Amino acid sequence: MTNRLLGELPTTIFEVMSVLAKEHNAVNLGQGFPDDPGPLDIRQAAADAAVHGDNQYPSMMGLPVLRDAVAAHYGRRQGLDIDPSQVVITCGATEALAAAILGLIEPGDEVVMFQPLYDSYAPMVRRAGGVARFVTLSPPDWQITAAALDAAITDRTRLILFNNPLNPSAVVYERAQLQLLADACIRHDLIAICDEVWEEIVFGAPPFIPLYALPGMADRCVKIGSAGKIFSLTGWKIGWTIASPRLTRAIAKAHQFLTFTIAPPLQAAVALGLSKDDAYFSEMQTTFRRSRDRLTDGLRQAGFVVAPSQGTYFLTVDLPASGIAMADDDFAVLAVKEAGVATIPVSAFYDRDPVKTVLRLCYAKKDATLDAGVERMAKARRLAAG
Repeated sequence: MTNRLLGELPTTIFEVMSVLAKEHNAVNLGQGFPDDPGPLDIRQAAADAAVHGDNQYPSMMGLPVLRDAVAAHYGRRQGLDIDPSQVVITCGATEALAAAILGLIEPGDEVVMFQPLYDSYAPMVRRAGGVARFVTLSPPDWQITAAALDAAITDRTRLILFNNPLNPSAVVYERAQLQLLADACIRHDLIAICDEVWEEIVFGAPPFIPLYALPGMADRCVKIGSAGKIFSLTGWKIGWTIASPRLTRAIAKAHQFLTFTIAPPLQAAVALGLSKDDAYFSEMQTTFRRSRDRLTDGLRQAGFVVAPSQGTYFLTVDLPASGIAMADDDFAVLAVKEAGVATIPVSAFYDRDPVKTVLRLCYAKKDATLDAGVERMAKARRLAAG
């Protein structure tokens, strides 16, 4: 016997496309990890801490130096007034999401989420006994409407789960959109779990605003961050939650029975990274902007219609507007098998009724990788046209 809920789930699209990329020696513009190894000083700090520091179980809540650094970072970068006691260090943002969901809902509670969505959201809600309710967003702007949000909320709704900047659409939501969510949370007495892992990989138009910062939301938000995304160290799996004391207590109780704690050398190194000044983050954004523009320009020259990428490691391609009549998943398979480039079909980010016209590509790669990817995408386009 196996758990039917989890056992019957398909293999994640990221694993499927990465395996196909290896089988076909393809350029991998699918899975969202950078070619860059990450900042040397942070990696060196982890090595030094492992050799010279304490490698036994740290505090379940996280090393004090890291919890202090998280609170100070958000005070400096986003103007948030956070006490370190509000911070729980987790094994990446995915565990932060799991701990928040497990700690904050009862079986039968409803959770509103927006699709396209990160593929772990709905399974985690269902595994906790919750009921997933969806607001479907549409290209090209992927905007939330008050009518669609109100239609999804019922008397059983407990949480809203919101990703900003939005993976996979690369949209950063403006204040008016955030206010819709804040108003709904206050009106219906809801908690918002805010998956904001891409918060530092944004390009200023519009600027990133944490939902936590809106009036009335600090006591009803769980803000989730990721060192893996901030520092391009995705394999480290260091994340955190920030919430009011009442919510933090519930999240910590769930966290203690999930991973309990995380490698102390990595925590110490991330604390160092979070102390970096604004110049570091500006330089990082400039580097990613350059890569984004290189891939965007190359794809457009190859005949693809590329949507603006306001944040994340990703950009999206409109297949019908690019002269491609195939569904996104069919084109993605053709591209990796016949043209040697791996991408991600955005339809994989839907729980139901998927939009099958959009493809996601990762630009957090070296120039040579991006250029090779463009050349192979052009070949895939020619093949799709027959």
